[in-house]
Amino acid sequence: MEFAPLYPLIQPALKSVFPSCLWEGCGESKTIALTFDDGPHPRYTPALLECLDKHQVTASFFWLGQCIERAPQVARTAYDQGHWVGLHGYTHRSFPWLSTTELKQSLEQTQEAIAQACQLDPAYVAQHVRDVRPPNGFFTPQILTQLHSWGYRPVMWSVVPEDWVRPGVEVIVNRIRNQIRDGSLIVLHDGYHGGEDVVAIVDRIVPMLRDAGYEFVTVNQLWQVQPSRASLNPLT
Repeated sequence: MEFAPLYPLIQPALKSVFPSCLWEGCGESKTIALTFDDGPHPRYTPALLECLDKHQVTASFFWLGQCIERAPQVARTAYDQGHWVGLHGYTHRSFPWLSTTELKQSLEQTQEAIAQACQLDPAYVAQHVRDVRPPNGFFTPQILTQLHSWGYRPVMWSVVPEDWVRPGVEVIVNRIRNQIRDGSLIVLHDGYHGGEDVVAIVDRIVPMLRDAGYEFVTVNQLWQVQPSRASLNPLT
């Protein structure tokens, strides 16, 4: 059973139950955040970066530490091009299956991998790379409490076209077209599942959304317009 048709129905309920997560941006601004999970991938991500550069779009990437170590130069290129970087865990293990110690280590290992690949001070990365998207979107209230206590910012999404099952580029484009609204936070994938189609999808949706009057922003920019979450200290 495909999840994509159901998500627009349950997302508002999840957002109300877990308001400390970033689910979307301001509903009164024609902005959209384009985000990508599960990378960097040695083949799919470079092609995606070229596509984003062609369209002059700054996106947000949620990386797996293990994948950063496999493709450090790709990570460095994405960072150097100005894309926003977040954490997706060291491996793609769902957070509820990790102990508290394992979860903390997974996030810290990913920060260390980013620091090494992007040639950044580890202390800088620990302070500034704090957006976390749970693999598979799975978390518990206890996990959210832990993430906040460690200084991380949990990020979810509002548009889930389910590209990882590869239903076809046209299907994904239509799902995005039907679900998009002001402040939408779109999740796509540039990893081993979904990455095969990511360039074709982005090449289609960016002109489509720009023609509809939308501006592309980063996840950090969405945080900046969340006044009720000011205590989470937007990063600069």
